Amino acid sequence: MAGPRILYLHGFCSSPASWKARLLGDHLAAAGLADRFVCPALPPAPFAAIADAEALLASADGPTTLVGSSLGGYYAAWLAEKHDLRAVLINPAVMAPALLGGLVGTQTNFHSGESFEFTTEHVEQLRSLEATSVTPARYLLLVETGDAVLDYRRAVERYAGSRQIVIEGGDHSFTHFPELMPQIIEFCGL
Repeated sequence: MAGPRILYLHGFCSSPASWKARLLGDHLAAAGLADRFVCPALPPAPFAAIADAEALLASADGPTTLVGSSLGGYYAAWLAEKHDLRAVLINPAVMAPALLGGLVGTQTNFHSGESFEFTTEHVEQLRSLEATSVTPARYLLLVETGDAVLDYRRAVERYAGSRQIVIEGGDHSFTHFPELMPQIIEFCGL
């Protein structure tokens, strides 16, 4: 069945088992739209993660909107600009190379417990995946001011002119996600 679709891109050390991905997928399934939601397990290597996402975009049978959380938001912006797509960015890692440069070494996936090596080569891959400019009309930016991992003000500045929902408090997991699902789904055209 052709129609609009959501491609959800999770964050660093996360997976399709993240609470936001599961909640959005379950909500769409309950509405009879399970086939309109895709959330791949992204590999830790940025180029491989982008290749997987682009393969899913190429197989789409209708318009796709990206939903990216944290590092997934960084990827979503690059993909949105390259492929002329819309994207919902949730506490996006605006400065991913600088942030993740301090995490070179052995990391562990939050959900699977699987360990992997995050390397300086991966940081360089992130640098090459930074969207050089953004088109504000493409984005719905969702940030919480209590995010202790990322400075929400950088995202607000980077996506100036886009539709933005800035919520006082919260944290990096974006605690207000459940109450904003209707706006996300509407923005995605579902």
